[in-house]
Amino acid sequence: MASTLEKFIHSLDLRALPRVLQIQSGIYGQGSVYETFGNECSLSTEEVIKVIGFKINKLIASICENNEVSQFSAKVELPLNFPGLYKVVADKTPYVSIEEIATKVSIGPTRFGHPRFYSAEDIKLANFTIKHDEQITFTSVEEVHGTMAVNCVVVRNNRPHSFTLPLSQEGEFYECEDDQIYTLKEIAEWKIPKCRNRIVKLSNSLHMRGSSSPLPENFDGCLILMPVYEVQAVMKFRKDIVHILSDLDVEVKDVTDCYDISSFLQPFSLEDIFERTSKEFPMVVEIMEGPSGSQKPYNLLSTGKEIVIYKKYQAARVLASEMRSDSCKRRYLIPMNYKGKFKRRPREFPTAYDLEIARSEKEHLHVVATKAFTSPHKELFSVSVGDQFLVQQRQTSEVLYEGRKKLVDVLACEQILSDSYKKVLLPMYMEGGFVEVIHDKKQYHLSEICKEFHLPFNVKVSVRDLSIEKDVLAAAPGLQFEEEITDSYLLISSASSPVESWEIPVYRLNMLVHLLNKDVQTVEPPATRTTVEEVSEEEYYMLRRYENLTLHPPPRPPKKPTAPPPTFAVPKEGVSDVLHAPKNFYIDTTKKLFLDQAADVLELQVSCQNDLVHREINDMTEKATLVETTATEGLARNYEAEEKEEEEHDYTYIDENIIENIRKVFHDTSIRNEYTLSKGRRDI
Repeated sequence: MASTLEKFIHSLDLRALPRVLQIQSGIYGQGSVYETFGNECSLSTEEVIKVIGFKINKLIASICENNEVSQFSAKVELPLNFPGLYKVVADKTPYVSIEEIATKVSIGPTRFGHPRFYSAEDIKLANFTIKHDEQITFTSVEEVHGTMAVNCVVVRNNRPHSFTLPLSQEGEFYECEDDQIYTLKEIAEWKIPKCRNRIVKLSNSLHMRGSSSPLPENFDGCLILMPVYEVQAVMKFRKDIVHILSDLDVEVKDVTDCYDISSFLQPFSLEDIFERTSKEFPMVVEIMEGPSGSQKPYNLLSTGKEIVIYKKYQAARVLASEMRSDSCKRRYLIPMNYKGKFKRRPREFPTAYDLEIARSEKEHLHVVATKAFTSPHKELFSVSVGDQFLVQQRQTSEVLYEGRKKLVDVLACEQILSDSYKKVLLPMYMEGGFVEVIHDKKQYHLSEICKEFHLPFNVKVSVRDLSIEKDVLAAAPGLQFEEEITDSYLLISSASSPVESWEIPVYRLNMLVHLLNKDVQTVEPPATRTTVEEVSEEEYYMLRRYENLTLHPPPRPPKKPTAPPPTFAVPKEGVSDVLHAPKNFYIDTTKKLFLDQAADVLELQVSCQNDLVHREINDMTEKATLVETTATEGLARNYEAEEKEEEEHDYTYIDENIIENIRKVFHDTSIRNEYTLSKGRRDI
């Protein structure tokens, strides 16, 4: 029976692919398929195509009020890369069976493909009862004892309980509220049910470069998203993939049951290749649709080229960001086989809790305070700017709080005095500021840093990787290693000239290939070249947001006592942009906050910087720039140094004279501020 292409796509289950369609009637041109604006748009009657997949190509958005579309609301077309982060509004329309959920909702292996529902009634299984309103996470669909079922998980008392629900299970199932934030591309791929629209609310807008937004200015309401699909198909006498928009006015008929489907080429995605058994590798494939890019290895992956895929595996990467204060910060995924070397740079710690996380048994963490803190308890230490500490360990201490003795978590440290050490206790909730003092001049490989130190960790390339034609890391002023990312990779080389092999990511590279019946000449892959992958800001936040969701986050430090402690009389202006960040967004705690200060304070800072510009370190003259930075309660200092490139690539280290100077500057600044303020009051 014939139907429109759009109706066929809306009724099609992805698990039923591939399907063979015959074109019945519609708007078409003579001949086979021709291309306009990058999309196949015309098909001849009786043409036979094999549909291998479909995906959302674009979204038609309607502005809505109270989750309803106004008859006067305009519709706008949004590309999938439209900037912004969105929250998904739970669908209030119930699903009447597990089969309807499995058919209409995307369920897959990634975290995006784990939708959550609750039942209006209790569901009694053989040895398990699911309570009504209990959140059920759907993880995968598979055949169990000859019956199609959905694998599910419920969490009780922080423990997951797994079970299966058959597709025949009926009931009244509702979508759970989702507190995560997503890009439009993620919503299009995972969060739009078949035959249903999706309501989303703008959570955070991102700057759209080079074009104006089709949404109203300062828009913060809801959008109803209606998808337009793109059909991926294979034709009898073509090796490439054709793309057909679902809104094309064409009628089709499903002829899969009476057609030899093997007469078409069978394309595979990288995910399909990765799911094959290890015994099937190595294999030779021809690229049917490759990614864009002129740099290696992407220039090996152009359409029509043949490559050898040697093996599949999981590999570790380190996610790194450039240490710079402007908006041009670049992000990288660095492989463990990177052959360059790094030297340490000072880390910054906003709280005493961060010091506890960063401390190591191998060496004493030596820090200098960049922000004052007055303890509300006489048993705990009050910190002045310039105080130096050696961090020891976390422990508990008894303090007097509102007339009662109370145990609180503290960080034991040794304060470094001019000729001795003094044991002090810092409250864990202390909102201070510290910068690390580096004594270590050793050069480290990436694997050594990941093994010996806690991330995040600050470094600079001291010896670049000579195996890379252009080592982009060597040009960075400094790098912060943020965390290790484990991802799936395939090892490939060119089939015509296999002189080197490359690792390509499975889930971050859109590619289609088909298998060739060719023998691989050399089973062992050639030497693997290093590839440093630059990621966009959006990809970076997605990696940070989803990498460690399965791990329990570290406990937060306890809150301050209700009575706020007294602080130094330093001008307190501006509000950190950290406070206005989205709830689930990763925030870089080392970001510098530039606040407006009184003119006389700035004058004093500049004069102090000029005094500290030239210093003699280890018999080598290096030019150091003292970078201005402040924290929310007062003056903070950032000791990044832009050194000359000497043969040993040495760095500027903080010495005792600089620390004493900082303490003196802060003391003089406080006195001068108090004098200025009192003088201003007298003038008034």
